[in-house]
Amino acid sequence: MQRREFLLSTMALAAASNAGAQAGPTTRPIPSTGERLPAVGLGTWLTFDVGSGESNARGEVLKAFFAAGGHLVDSSPMYGASEEVIGAQYARIGKPAAMFSATKVWTVGGLAGRRQMEKSRGLWNLPRFDLMQVHNYLDWETHLPTLKAMKAEGKLRYVGVTTSHGRRHDLAEEIMKKEKLDFFQVTYSLADPEADKRLLPLAADRGTAVIINRPFDGGALFSRVKGKALPGWAAEIGCKSWAEVFLKWIVSHPAVTCAIPATTRVDHVRENMGALAGPLPDAAMRRRISADFHALSS
Repeated sequence: MQRREFLLSTMALAAASNAGAQAGPTTRPIPSTGERLPAVGLGTWLTFDVGSGESNARGEVLKAFFAAGGHLVDSSPMYGASEEVIGAQYARIGKPAAMFSATKVWTVGGLAGRRQMEKSRGLWNLPRFDLMQVHNYLDWETHLPTLKAMKAEGKLRYVGVTTSHGRRHDLAEEIMKKEKLDFFQVTYSLADPEADKRLLPLAADRGTAVIINRPFDGGALFSRVKGKALPGWAAEIGCKSWAEVFLKWIVSHPAVTCAIPATTRVDHVRENMGALAGPLPDAAMRRRISADFHALSS
């Protein structure tokens, strides 16, 4: 698809998303199936890597997330105790049916990968995962065929790969052009918009859903606007906090399926989920948000 065609198609998609946002929570389709996901999910890197004394507090975060309409919960074996905490707390709060479970394989070798994925499934205590991703491309040429075979056997529903912190975009482009993926996960925010140059248009062209990690740049975005009042345009898109502004800017990109902010606090997860309500910024508003953010935080 040519860049002009991509822009025209994404403008139409954005208009449809804006219209839909007035009627209910913002959702986005998974291109490979049409299944819709709420556009804000929950990340667990660092935040769910806790001991037993803090585990129940993370359960309350999960409970608030599902109560606010969330579905996608993302984790990894790399994240310490996070998968164990998710599994224990998901059971404690009654296993809400809304969960879309997403984790990763992060090891070298086919046998090690299969063993790790089975261990993760046991920790989450699920019959199967919705999405399994190759974490940071580690041994991706070994793992992707395994994941595709598992999908064909009904042992998982979707297959993807991930990267973060702006790393190895050239390899991401190579893999997306070579492989048919259901999902691709990448870092994208007002502080790090690099993925929009090639990867987000490519994902749209390839029919690949996109999960956005580090939407707040590890919390640094809030430091940059600390003490700064929301501009007047925030009311136009129904935003009452900077968190909602940052998330709406991301999920209004037509190639983005879901952003996954992480938090340890119930009030913050509710604030993040507020980005699902009200209109999304159009292309002109997205440019204005970016310009004003950089002016305010410079």
